[in-house]
Amino acid sequence: MSKKIQKDKKKTHKRKMRYRRPVNWLFLLLLMTAFQIFCAIQILTNGGEDIVKGTIIAVFALYITVEWTYFIVFAGFLRRKSFEVELIAFFLSGIGLALTTSVYPNKAYTQLIAILLGIGVFIVLLWILSDIDRVVKLRMPVAILSIAALVFTLIFAKNINGARNWIVIGNGLLSIQTSEIVKVAFIFVGAATLETLQSTKLLTKYIIFAVTCVGLLFIMKDFGTALIFFFTFVIIAFLRSGDIKTIFLICAGALIGGIGVLTFKPYVANRFNSYRHIWEFADTKGYQQVRLLIYSVSGGLFGLGLGNGKLRGIYASTEDLAFGMVCEEFGIIIAFTVLLTFVALVVYSIRYSVASRSSFYSIAACAASALLLFQTALHVFGATDLLPWTGVTLPFISRGGSSMMCCWGLVALIKAIDVKTYKRYDKVVKG
Repeated sequence: MSKKIQKDKKKTHKRKMRYRRPVNWLFLLLLMTAFQIFCAIQILTNGGEDIVKGTIIAVFALYITVEWTYFIVFAGFLRRKSFEVELIAFFLSGIGLALTTSVYPNKAYTQLIAILLGIGVFIVLLWILSDIDRVVKLRMPVAILSIAALVFTLIFAKNINGARNWIVIGNGLLSIQTSEIVKVAFIFVGAATLETLQSTKLLTKYIIFAVTCVGLLFIMKDFGTALIFFFTFVIIAFLRSGDIKTIFLICAGALIGGIGVLTFKPYVANRFNSYRHIWEFADTKGYQQVRLLIYSVSGGLFGLGLGNGKLRGIYASTEDLAFGMVCEEFGIIIAFTVLLTFVALVVYSIRYSVASRSSFYSIAACAASALLLFQTALHVFGATDLLPWTGVTLPFISRGGSSMMCCWGLVALIKAIDVKTYKRYDKVVKG
């Protein structure tokens, strides 16, 4: 037997051993549950008079029950073994739930419902993604509905904080940010189109779809989301072509377009005139960012504890300033762990992309994980004035139903890349 054959056998054996030894999800789930109970105790202990203890206990009890039910059903009854992605999603969602419950106890159930809807989106989307033929058939309807949703939003949306991207129903009873939902559709359509790319016609259609989405978002003045969409388009294009020159030309074209907009539409530039000058606008445009920088560093390694922070008193503390809240009340260690989880999703996608059963799953997973990481970077760097502040949310953690459902949908795109997700393909890999 040659050395090459022996070497190949060793590699195959190592891959099988990795397959047989998935992450010890039970231990991590127990650890995560203990952390969530600790969060609930902190809120009950440090909360003010407006804290309704019954609500706190009920919300966390229900959330922990949902977590354990999910893992018992999928691991015990459906015999699934791989839960790395779900553990990350539940961990981050739990932190977001804790922050919302601590600052806005009256909105705790709303955030819990948002998480439940997100889990529902995750499960349904996983089923849809199980059949690549179904995915290709849904490509065009999803694209049309996405553009229709953005056009509808542009016409009927309410202007909030300078951006026209919220559909408000029933005098504020329910609000929907359609651009968050379209994020999932954007990757879905792109990956499905380029998976079956056989002519320039299909590519042209996707480029038109992408340009239309970004253009509509720009008209809505939702610049942060428009930038995320453009970044995702570049990632998808690169994953399919691998051509650096093409990507460079796309970025150069976008840069020229951006300069043109800033030149002929000066009001757009005015939205970013506090960038790198927040201390000069400490009591006006830079009020939130200055307070975020001051209060977030006070948390130290282990945080001040839920309910003890000062940032919670600042406007949009659980949305635009969510990472600062994590730093102040949870501490630098947890904040750093949060950032690492998004990096872990990218590593997970890259690791399993080489063995995916279709280019669709590779493109979708890598694009979804890159989107989450890029959005996180925009949130963190923007709030700390390292980049212009776009006001984008921190995935899973910032309060909001549309954002939560979007995040769980993106996680489904990442989860689908692993053949162990689907039983029939799992057997093939084992064999």
